[in-house]
Amino acid sequence: MTGASPITGPAPGPVDSDRQGGDRPDAVSRAREAGLPTGPDKTELVRSMFDAIAPRYDLVNRMMTFGLDIRWRRRSTRALGLPAGARVLDLACGTGDFLAMLSSAGLVPLGMDLSWGMLAANHTGRPLAQADGAALPLATASVDGVTCGYALRNFTDLAAVFAELARVVRPGGRISLLEVAEPDGGALLVGHRLWFRHVVPVIGGLVSDRAAYRYLPRSTVYLPPVATLRTMLLDAGFSSVNHHPLSGGLSQLLTATRMGAS
Repeated sequence: MTGASPITGPAPGPVDSDRQGGDRPDAVSRAREAGLPTGPDKTELVRSMFDAIAPRYDLVNRMMTFGLDIRWRRRSTRALGLPAGARVLDLACGTGDFLAMLSSAGLVPLGMDLSWGMLAANHTGRPLAQADGAALPLATASVDGVTCGYALRNFTDLAAVFAELARVVRPGGRISLLEVAEPDGGALLVGHRLWFRHVVPVIGGLVSDRAAYRYLPRSTVYLPPVATLRTMLLDAGFSSVNHHPLSGGLSQLLTATRMGAS
């Protein structure tokens, strides 16, 4: 699974039978109502899905966002505010869009993803590892920052992933997390829903895998509201948590700073 675009793969957390593998109870209820999997079943579905769509992944991303996803990733990279030479983990790195941008910004990136298919399609030449987002193979306080693109709703235990980010990011380090969003209202909301729920699955089906791109709009039920995400990051050990709507609310960016003396 990957996180370099609006479809991203999960990094599963430890199984908790009371929470269906780690999803928040409200997310579990919404997923069941929508007929979507939870817990280990969710992990396995998304992992296999991203293995399957890896070869045409970047092409579909450009088509379904009209290239805006590149602008959003650049904004996310700048929002880190880290100096040249800083070490940055791109979690759910996918085929490597973020890795290339981080390198161009003078940062030193490494990528991790649960999907072997995505890692195999990654041709950036940057260090890569297959990894579970809730159990990262990194030393404590070993990176200066983390980026993650469009993967939050696909992690099986988001709280566990946030806890791992807090562990591996040094005090004073930064995280910059992109996710899908929905405009507040008006014609932009109507157009977004039409495109995202009806047109994108058709495009994905013609170019790549129909089932995977039908999953995309439905997967938003897993995503907690902004207030909940902010609370979860604060609880994990981050401060200065900020939320930035992008392009009129078509996407969203969450930034935060690891608490503690740097």
